Amino acid sequence: METYFAVLSQFIHFSPESKEAFAAAIKRLELPKGYVLVKEDTICNYLYFVESGLTRTYYFKDGKDITDWISPENSFACSIVSFITRKPDRRIIELLEPSVLYAISYEKLEELYSLFHEIERLGRLLVSSGMVQMQQKFDDQHFETAARRYQTLMKTNPSLLLRVPLGMIASFLGITQETLSRIRSQV
Repeated sequence: METYFAVLSQFIHFSPESKEAFAAAIKRLELPKGYVLVKEDTICNYLYFVESGLTRTYYFKDGKDITDWISPENSFACSIVSFITRKPDRRIIELLEPSVLYAISYEKLEELYSLFHEIERLGRLLVSSGMVQMQQKFDDQHFETAARRYQTLMKTNPSLLLRVPLGMIASFLGITQETLSRIRSQV
């Protein structure tokens, strides 16, 4: 749990009371590889923090699964659109490795927002950070070459290349597996 609070403390300073209330609201989960956190066409009711392990967020399009996001240690996993709007989403979140997660429900988070200004601020900052990450991914998909996207992944998350099947990496980068193989052979 200390790692969780260390990551959150990069965004805000918790008062002792808010930290205690937040700690009481989260659940620690130890789940096996392949476990599905969020099923297709359901509402995402939890914001997950990945303490150890790895999650993949994906959806189906034209019979293919498309990897939308990969969340390694010390990051968050959530279908943010569903979590915020309280509407079902096509995205599925599954564990690619046995994982230890901390989960907080939408209801508990809303309750904490109303009780503690710093936690409400944390929510805003986490959403802002997530929006920046999504915009960066969008920009990379549209303005960077496939080779450049791969190089960026190698710099920012090199362990993913050893932990995630290449087909999922290719999908995450928005390229075919054949293109990924060509790029890898040139590196």
